Amino acid sequence: MEDLTGRMVSQAVEFLHGRILRTPVEYSPALSQLLDVPVWLKLENLQITGSFKLRGAMFRLSRLTRQERQVGIATCSAGNHGKAIAYAARELGITPTVYVPRDVDEAKLRGMVELGAEVIRSQSPGYDDTEAWAKKETEQTGKVFISAFDDCAIMAGNGGTLAAELLAQVPEARSFVLPVGGGGMSAGFAFHAKSKLPGCTFIACQHELSPALKLSLERDEAVTTLPGVDTVAHGIEGGIGAKCFAVLRCRVDGVALVSEDQIRQAFRWMLDRHQLLVEPTAAVPIAACLYGKIGQMTRPTVIVVSGRNVGTETVRSLLNEGSRHDSRG
Repeated sequence: MEDLTGRMVSQAVEFLHGRILRTPVEYSPALSQLLDVPVWLKLENLQITGSFKLRGAMFRLSRLTRQERQVGIATCSAGNHGKAIAYAARELGITPTVYVPRDVDEAKLRGMVELGAEVIRSQSPGYDDTEAWAKKETEQTGKVFISAFDDCAIMAGNGGTLAAELLAQVPEARSFVLPVGGGGMSAGFAFHAKSKLPGCTFIACQHELSPALKLSLERDEAVTTLPGVDTVAHGIEGGIGAKCFAVLRCRVDGVALVSEDQIRQAFRWMLDRHQLLVEPTAAVPIAACLYGKIGQMTRPTVIVVSGRNVGTETVRSLLNEGSRHDSRG
């Protein structure tokens, strides 16, 4: 597999042109006042399939050989990558197998099935255990395993094209705040943004109970597996990809850690202040801003809102939880 390069990002941009949406940016008066700099939201929650993941999935599958298409593909996903792979595979006439954790959001699972994927649920609630099991199962079937993040084409598509699009939309932006799970979006984004704006600031946001990037930076090696944690933000749970960390290690300016309660509060804040229903993972960088975790911003800032795929039961639970907080307050 090729290394992540500027040429690969350019290829991804060219391939995806006209195949995905150019998602809008929205100025946030509330966050601008809070951070004391202009702040925009990059609304990847409005992307086809409901998240940025379609970028990497479509570009990666476009690079399959004829033989790989014939033997079939499999992947592991907390939901958004699987849905994106299902969409992209349908365009190619392929039926993918998607392995998902036991606690996958039902809306994401339903979306994958409706797009024609074969979905197999793990007995484990954690992503890393599910992925290890999925790789073993895939080896037995002979299918091609497509990583949700630790793949240079995925990085180029998910993060590289997102950064290229965003820099054109908000050319004055110099600080970027993103959620980080396995690292596919963040690595590609940081790679392209830092190549075009070497002095820009890149802040990675993670769950305090699953801080794979922070631990990797401290240990100077990729922490690729972590114990599963109970969280509504499934997209940032688990270890970081080794290839992703190789890209990120010299391009991250700060890691912001947020708690489960702060993520849930930020989910409600987005609905209340921006009337945007986002998935809890997408609320992670919002929480980092609301609770002073990103440090002092001094330049125009963009926060990437990564997705919207969240089921009714999760939404109802989070809103009811907010009502209980209000009544106690």
